[in-house]
Amino acid sequence: MTTGTQTVLLTGLPSGFIARKLLGSLLEDERMRVKCVVTEAQHDAMRDLVHTSWPNDVARIELVRGDITAMDFGMAGPRFLALARSIDVIQHCICSSDAGVSRDAEQRAYLGSTGEVLELAQASEGRLQRLVHWGSALLSESVHGRISESELVRPASFRSTSAALRFQAERLLRDHMSRVPITVLRPSIVVADSRTGESDPLSGLHLLILLMLSSPVDLRLPLPGRGDQPLHLVPVDYVVRAGLTIANDPRSAGKTFNIVDDRPLSVRRVFELIAEATERPGPSGKLPTNLASVLLRTPGLERFSTIPRAFLEQLASDVVYDSRNTRELLAGSGLECPSASTYIKRMVESVRNEQAARVKRKSVRRHPHFEEMEDPLDS
Repeated sequence: MTTGTQTVLLTGLPSGFIARKLLGSLLEDERMRVKCVVTEAQHDAMRDLVHTSWPNDVARIELVRGDITAMDFGMAGPRFLALARSIDVIQHCICSSDAGVSRDAEQRAYLGSTGEVLELAQASEGRLQRLVHWGSALLSESVHGRISESELVRPASFRSTSAALRFQAERLLRDHMSRVPITVLRPSIVVADSRTGESDPLSGLHLLILLMLSSPVDLRLPLPGRGDQPLHLVPVDYVVRAGLTIANDPRSAGKTFNIVDDRPLSVRRVFELIAEATERPGPSGKLPTNLASVLLRTPGLERFSTIPRAFLEQLASDVVYDSRNTRELLAGSGLECPSASTYIKRMVESVRNEQAARVKRKSVRRHPHFEEMEDPLDS
């Protein structure tokens, strides 16, 4: 969108998995200057993340104290206006990964932040080139059917409060597309980096693999339904590269893009790959399509309760995602979504290494000479 220096405002840090990967990709372009909006409570953690992960790019990252869920980001009016007039692109990565947050907190995180980002975009006095909204293709949450890019169809019911609020946030953005240059990106089930295997420790597939590694060696995963329904996994590195390529194209303004694997593996095949990589027996048996409810109340399967209900229910969904807009803008870019068959083993190895490191940390903490050591990730 520009050949000179570009200033990007990024939300969703420090906790957002996509936001962290997005920051790393933005910094690969030396023209980029990135402003990260973080609360006072998040500031030190974000500062440490920057110095640890991008030590050579510290000068190009500015931490802006503010709260994207509060009116004017919790800033005085002049400071909010100055921020609006200093940025070229907004990359809005909404997320609320904290387990057990209240409905009010989720509403502020998803819907409130989107409204405030729109206010910021409208206050830019024409400078803003693009507002990029990182949403989700899982919004319509149909059990069967085709999910369109061009329409946002309200389902009969939502599986979670966050899904309903994400839906409302996208609808709000669509209502403003005629006045603000907005691009909506909707990845499906975001999983590991296909190159390194690193994944979000709170994601459903990560927790499923962790469950397999921690369970008896003879554990067999039950298949939801027939097992032949597609499982719409998409690796985070592809999501970010594809999303940035799309958003950088002037034709993407005012449009929505489903970022998916157009040739997804079946649930059965993914389960087989996980079983093979974890050295467990392959899946067997079938469960009703209302998988989450069955798993959470079946004796002997209580261990599945650590896996998010939404992910378990997605295993039973038989949908196809339209990606015509995405294919059109990525044509000629050389970008193709890696098949899950190429990175499942790498993801399992990453989870296994993380599990071993955690066991080692706990062992060190138990040593009498290291009682004062604590790892906040193990609390």
